Formats: sequence, structure tokens, C-alpha cells
Amino acid sequence: MEKLEIDRLRATQMTHGERQIRQKSAMYKTLKGHDLEIAIAEKPVPVVFGPDGAPYAIDHHHVATALWRAEIRTVPFVLVSDLSSLTLAEFWLTLENSGWTYPYDPDGRRASFAQMPTHVWEAADDEFRSLAAAVRDAGGYEKTDVPLEEFRWANLFRATFARPDSDEQFEALVDKAVKLARSPTALGLPGYVGPQEWAAADCGQTPSDGSSSG
Repeated sequence: MEKLEIDRLRATQMTHGERQIRQKSAMYKTLKGHDLEIAIAEKPVPVVFGPDGAPYAIDHHHVATALWRAEIRTVPFVLVSDLSSLTLAEFWLTLENSGWTYPYDPDGRRASFAQMPTHVWEAADDEFRSLAAAVRDAGGYEKTDVPLEEFRWANLFRATFARPDSDEQFEALVDKAVKLARSPTALGLPGYVGPQEWAAADCGQTPSDGSSSG
């Protein structure tokens, strides 16, 4: 499998989850030799070539950033599409139409593509993106192939909960977010696993009769 220097990878999203990256980086640092090679090979970065042949990561920003922080400088990649013949404007429009970019800041506000960080590790921290990953790991929803799945869940949590200011607040929020993810409020989001008994007081929602609250 071909490899690419991580410092050449251009970002296509403005945010990432620092907590998730720290966990991944710590894991990579515990591995050596063949075990490390296997772990890296399991997550090749999907790439599209943009204007001037620049490689853009359209997924696995967390993986590439975690490897960089673990002082690993190359990553295997899979070429998804060669868009190098497009103008910059055409390129970003194609990415957005394909669900391959997420130009929103940590507060969920739309930003211009000119504000996109250059390197994958320069993305801003979004606690709700980390929360979305933690909720999935806790069984709140299932992983799917839907593009930008975690960001859609992050936006639900962002609209419902206050941003956690500490590790303790974050951990306490995971349980509440799992209950919300499995409630009718989340119906229609990718990986939704269905309702279960949940306490309205815990997640700040009013139980419904099965219809979405919007």
C-alpha cells in the first residue's frame, strides 16, 4: 500500500476531537514493530487530489493527527478521486456536494473554505466531536458509512448540552448523550439504534410519543 507524508496532507474539516486524538496517539505509542505496522495499515487515509496535485484527506483526520503526534511521519492512503484538473472553487464545490468536507467551526458556524486549516493537525478542538465518538463507543449509535456521520451527532449534542469544561463534566455528559442518542429525538441520524427507557431529566428533553422533536 502506498504511503504519503502526513505533512503533505491537506485538511477538509475545520475541527476534530482532541480527546479522541489523545487516545489514539497514546495507543500508537504503546505499539512497536509489526503490531504498529498492522495498526497503521488498518486505517489508510482516503485522499483526493486537488489543484496542483495537492493531497486532501477526506476522512481519518484523527488517525493522521494521532500518528503525527506519535512521531510517525507517513501514513498509508487510498486515492478516491483525482480532481487536480479543477479550479479551486470547483474543487471545494465538488467536495461539498460529495460530503467530503465540513467547513464549520467548533460552534457549528459555517466558515469559508479559505479558513480551512492547511495541515490535518491544525484543526480546532470540538468537544462535541469527541463526545460523538465516546457515545458511539458506549453503544449510543452504530458506525456507518454515511459521510460526516460523527459531525451530525456532534451537532445534536451541541444543540442540547452545554459545552463541558472539565474531564469530569465530559464523562458525566457521555451517559446523558447516550440516552439522548437512543431516544426518539435522534431518529433519522445515521447509525440510530432505536429507543430505550431514558430519563427526561438526565438529557434535558421531554419524552415524546415517538415523533422527532425537530
